[in-house]
Amino acid sequence: MTVRVLVADDQELVRQGLETIVGAQDDLEVVGGAADGREAVRLAAELRPDVVLMDIRMPGMDGLEATRLLLARPEFSGRILVLTTFDADEHVFAALQAGASGFLLKDVPRRRLVEAIRAVHDGDVILAPAITRRLVERHLDTGRHDDGHRAALDRLSAREVDVLELLARGSSNQEIAARLHLSESTIKTHVGALLQKLSVRDRVQLVIFGYEAGLVRPGT
Repeated sequence: MTVRVLVADDQELVRQGLETIVGAQDDLEVVGGAADGREAVRLAAELRPDVVLMDIRMPGMDGLEATRLLLARPEFSGRILVLTTFDADEHVFAALQAGASGFLLKDVPRRRLVEAIRAVHDGDVILAPAITRRLVERHLDTGRHDDGHRAALDRLSAREVDVLELLARGSSNQEIAARLHLSESTIKTHVGALLQKLSVRDRVQLVIFGYEAGLVRPGT
């Protein structure tokens, strides 16, 4: 199956470079390019891409606002992968709050970029463990574990708790499968069960829940 990609970046040379990298892959197709957030929203509604590569800092409407608008639309079923030259914590947190499925810096190697596009299309979340730790340390109260979190954990199987802990540490499906000596398809099944049992939107929320529940603590 071909993954349809929309690239949103206000710098023409950067946008064209990203389109060239993505378009060179047999399983990826560039369906359009946007120079600002407003155009990204319009083109995404028109072209229905599977993944949007979204820059944060763009004139007019920035990438964060565009992400919020797109993901609030029930007709939009794609995923958004944020690309930026800025790694300040507030940008990461804002992107995740807006519903982005991943956060990468623009100096990411080509191979990692195309792997990330495939991963977010498959439902994975691309967020480096170091960024996850900084995010949690700054924005979450990990000392507060209420009865709701404990009751939710009690509804999980031991294996689901193992998967949730590794997710919270920033591991990919492939890494979790290797660690637990299971197949990737089995891990995907466990992740789906976690999303349903914990009533959360996506894997980012699973990561946050893992920290809030005390399965992982910042710095570990």
